[in-house]
Amino acid sequence: MEADALAVPGAGNSGHPTGAPLGNEPVGDLGLAGDHAAIWSYDFGSETLSWLPGLENLLGVTEADIESRLADLVAPLTSGTRTSPPWREFELEQSFRNPAGELRWLRLRARTLGDENGSTGLLGIATDVTDVRENRQALEDLTDRYRLLVELSPDAVCVHEAGVVTYVNRAAVTALGASSTAELIGRPIMDFVADESLPALLDRIASLHRQGASTDPADTVMLRLDGAKYLVQSISVRTTWEGRPAFQVIMRDISAQKAAEATLRYQAALISHVSDAIIATSRTGVVTSWNPAAENVYGWTAGEAIGGTVSYLVGAALDPETVLRKGGVMRTTHRHRNGSTLAIRISAAEMNDGFVLVCADETARRRAEQHYSTVVASLDEGVVVIGPGGLIESANPAACRIIGVDHDDLIGIPCVTLELYDEQGRLPPARMPSVLTRRTRVTQNGLVLRLRRPDGGDVWISLTSRLLTPEDPSATAVVTSFTDITERRAIGERLAHEATHDPLTELANRTLVLDSLAEALSGAGRAELTTLLFIDLDKFKVINDSLGHSVGDKVLRIVGERLRRGIGESDLVGRLGGDEFVVVTAEITEPGEIKALAEHLREALTEPITVNGRQLHIDASIGIVTAANDDTRTAEDLLRDADVAMYQAKTLGRARYEFFDVELRERMQRRLRMEQDLRDALQNEELWTAYQPVVDIESGEMVAVEALLRWKHPVHGTISPAEFIPLAEESDLINLIGKYVLRTTTREIAKRREQLGIDLNLKVNLSARQLDDPHLVPTVQDAMKTTGLPPHALTLEVTESALMRDQAAAAEVLTSLRDLGVSLAIDDFGTGYSSLAQLQRLPLDTLKIDRTFVTGIAESRDAAAIVKSIIAMAHAVDLIVVAEGVEDEDQLIVLRELRCDQAQGFHLGRPAPPDQLFGAVE
Repeated sequence: MEADALAVPGAGNSGHPTGAPLGNEPVGDLGLAGDHAAIWSYDFGSETLSWLPGLENLLGVTEADIESRLADLVAPLTSGTRTSPPWREFELEQSFRNPAGELRWLRLRARTLGDENGSTGLLGIATDVTDVRENRQALEDLTDRYRLLVELSPDAVCVHEAGVVTYVNRAAVTALGASSTAELIGRPIMDFVADESLPALLDRIASLHRQGASTDPADTVMLRLDGAKYLVQSISVRTTWEGRPAFQVIMRDISAQKAAEATLRYQAALISHVSDAIIATSRTGVVTSWNPAAENVYGWTAGEAIGGTVSYLVGAALDPETVLRKGGVMRTTHRHRNGSTLAIRISAAEMNDGFVLVCADETARRRAEQHYSTVVASLDEGVVVIGPGGLIESANPAACRIIGVDHDDLIGIPCVTLELYDEQGRLPPARMPSVLTRRTRVTQNGLVLRLRRPDGGDVWISLTSRLLTPEDPSATAVVTSFTDITERRAIGERLAHEATHDPLTELANRTLVLDSLAEALSGAGRAELTTLLFIDLDKFKVINDSLGHSVGDKVLRIVGERLRRGIGESDLVGRLGGDEFVVVTAEITEPGEIKALAEHLREALTEPITVNGRQLHIDASIGIVTAANDDTRTAEDLLRDADVAMYQAKTLGRARYEFFDVELRERMQRRLRMEQDLRDALQNEELWTAYQPVVDIESGEMVAVEALLRWKHPVHGTISPAEFIPLAEESDLINLIGKYVLRTTTREIAKRREQLGIDLNLKVNLSARQLDDPHLVPTVQDAMKTTGLPPHALTLEVTESALMRDQAAAAEVLTSLRDLGVSLAIDDFGTGYSSLAQLQRLPLDTLKIDRTFVTGIAESRDAAAIVKSIIAMAHAVDLIVVAEGVEDEDQLIVLRELRCDQAQGFHLGRPAPPDQLFGAVE
């Protein structure tokens, strides 16, 4: 296209827009800029660009390159305005580089052209605004520099409009004793001027009639918020604030300077006692005054220092005018006379004939700061400072190590990018501790969180987040400290697990079982029915005692695993101790299902167990208790009731299950009460001994008596031995009762033998528990020695089941008793598994045939044959045979015919008190 021909969209051959002249109106409204502007157009239909001469100068390209360069620049306009109605204006600024590589800026202003049918194209002006942008940027930079100079100026600066403070810089906040600008903005300026300085200040302000006018520096007494006064040198400048007349006041605190001048002028004693070095110099840097603190700081005496150059004495270049130009205060490094480095803060003030310098030795403070930084860097605790914008500004090595990132990769990232999780899941950004602290200004203490490291590993931390400067109400920087507690938490979890789990089987222990059961029994979501199965292994003690505890432990672990596999996922299996296990379930509600579960568990337990190449078989007794959702029993109550039901299963023959009922509990409670009453019976002398005669079958004479214990309860009357003897057997009472019986009966029979002159034998029963008592032999020996009963007159009877329980141990005890001279008898013979060989190995003297064989001896030939065999076997090994339970004369006749030696029973004499049996003896 010709550079001097401009095709205007919608124009005829004349090149003018339809219905309008091409004069200055459509273009002039867009604003030309002389040599720095050029006209262009774009036709939407043909998608062609047109321009007028001058555009090549504006773009700095050749005519051949104009179209491609212009097309790139106006592309946002040509593509985004097609659907706009006619006569809409658009503006865009674009940057480009000319062939010389210079960055240039164009302002593109365009207007859509067309008619009532829509827009047909664009007419625009391109203007070079590079200088404008640069000027604008320069102005903005100048404004920022001025703002920073004012804000960071050590001199206090404030602006007041119509007598009200509208702006204060940081130095002013500090000088006036405020903690933030909010305490000063909006207050009358006169609140901060002492009464004695107020008239002169008002006169100076009134003299400022034009913009930029300023007063001469003047001394003014100011008031802090706490009412304290201080002296400043102030200058007021007429200015504007948001377009309205205002005054800017610059105040330099000259209190220290005035004091220094006064000190130097009057040689006040104070200068000799301040801790800061105060040095007066001439304008050429010659020291004219050197206070004692300067001697301490720099090591030069006043006599050595006065007349010397200050730069030499402080070990560094020191120009007071430079200090003044930098605001009157600066920090630098000096040197002591001995060459050591000093960190000094210098305050300089000008005097008529020179300068006064106040040099504060900050070496100790700087060293403390360095020490503090070193300490923070060496902490095992991670410390991170998070800026107001939420970016991490600093982090010590421990923080980098715990988080698992390098220091440079951590600095500058948003704190919310750290993956923190609480116990419920990941923390959302709004709940991050640093964010909460920044928003609420409340310290977050000791939060336990899980941190996901970049390598995918997790670390548990204890985190505290607090404001870095809580005394500043406008400050929002946060310091976060955290400690790696991963190992401690793991130990805690392990201890918690060990506290609630059985160490042998890893099953729930009693504590966890009770807690879980209590939770199942409480709450709105309580199950319709909660079931507890109390499982006790049958004859596990045999395995433990015969094969050792290591085998027993393996068996218990296998049992626990089988129970675990036999229950549902939501059920709980636990071990209470020993061979006692429990199962808690809330998944089944029908009695049939509960029975099926109990049978299933028993079947699993009865499968053979192979340990160390040996195949073992066990079974279990199970007590079952259920609790509906309205049951008020506690977890302890249910466990107790299930135990009662299990005991009932044991009592009824083992290898079975029993459901708990109230009557069962009452029987158990009676049993517990009776056990306690039996303990008291010994002390209350409620126990007494009856004697049943033992008769020689041939002669019919009484040759012995069997001591039988009786209990007369103060409330329930006579208690059957069948009830209280098992109680004593299962507790530790049997040994105490056994000693009582042995002591009282040997004394009684010894007395009767002596007084009646009869050769009477005493028979006393020993239980299996007594055979395990290590004090049994000494007790028997002491009883005979104390009462005077001859050893041959005492026969100790042991049941067949007790002897067969542990034959080796029983033989050892019986041998020791036999060595005392007493006789030994095996009681209830025929009810167990005794054999002739076993009888030969035991040191026995007497065999007592159980009453079950004697009962039918007169009517049954088989019963008589059995008794005959027993008698023959006993006589074969020289044992005396005694038949128990003789109830009639026919039985006695048969026994005589079978050559039985002795007999006892109701037919021969019932158990009776000694006075009734022997007669009263004084």
